[in-house]
Amino acid sequence: MQNTRDALTPENLAMLQSIAETGSFAAAARQLGVVPSALTYRVRQIEDALDVLLFDRSARHARPTDAGMELLREGKRLLEDVDAIANRVRRVATGWEPQLTLSVDGVISPTTMLELVEAFYALGPPTRVKWRDGILGGTAEALTSGQADLAIGVAVGASNVAGLQSAPLGEVRFIFVVAPHHPLAKVTEPISDTTLREHRAIAVADSARRSNVTMGILAGQDVLTVDNMRAKIHAQLRGLGGGFLPEPMVRPYLEAGHLVERQVARPARNVRLSYQWGGPGHAAPGRALQWWLSQLQSDATRRALLENHHQF
Repeated sequence: MQNTRDALTPENLAMLQSIAETGSFAAAARQLGVVPSALTYRVRQIEDALDVLLFDRSARHARPTDAGMELLREGKRLLEDVDAIANRVRRVATGWEPQLTLSVDGVISPTTMLELVEAFYALGPPTRVKWRDGILGGTAEALTSGQADLAIGVAVGASNVAGLQSAPLGEVRFIFVVAPHHPLAKVTEPISDTTLREHRAIAVADSARRSNVTMGILAGQDVLTVDNMRAKIHAQLRGLGGGFLPEPMVRPYLEAGHLVERQVARPARNVRLSYQWGGPGHAAPGRALQWWLSQLQSDATRRALLENHHQF
């Protein structure tokens, strides 16, 4: 044996498992259809390569040493992994993608997303799922840059990306909310931009690398920027500032009195959202992406993705 990789082949690991299970070199040799001397030689080669003793030969039966037991445990796991890889490769050959990456905007219900993931896994697919969080332009950028296969919750806008496909998800109403103890909770409505500018805004940073989109921020206004919607909600619950948030997401806090909605002078904000797939370098949808696209065709699913925030 020249190195440990030569020693730890699936064939050798299976041989060691056979010795441990039968309890003797002779019995394992009969089971494997080799002469005992050949099996003993191979075990010694493995031991020399690893510089350890794997079996205690002083007794009548071949008992694994502590090092041998560890190798048997890890070897069993490696053999199971080899079988799993072989099964996965065979199933990928039937049209399943090895991995499907989802870019999910912060306005999307994580509860509904996890329900969809659970239903997808119930199919027993070989596809691994990766979930990327996105905010504003970053949700679509992950798709157009080739880092995602499906973007859910993209703000509708013009796009000239070749091959990009899009379908409507729904519309979300953003409302201005503050904590009950925040100064803006008591001022006369509608609140003017001049008054808003005197108070800190809580904003979520655009996750896109190529843009810096902000929404609802006034020139010269103090801003606390956070990375996700949950952090924005908690900052506003503490009274650190005010800002616009999706009405379905803050509905439980409004009903409990932890946040209050305030009317502002600027026009109401209703944002149309879509889901997108395809784009540069993307082939025809595989079976995993087809499944997700079929789920998104359901009105109930699309509505839940935008509305079902109270359970999480």
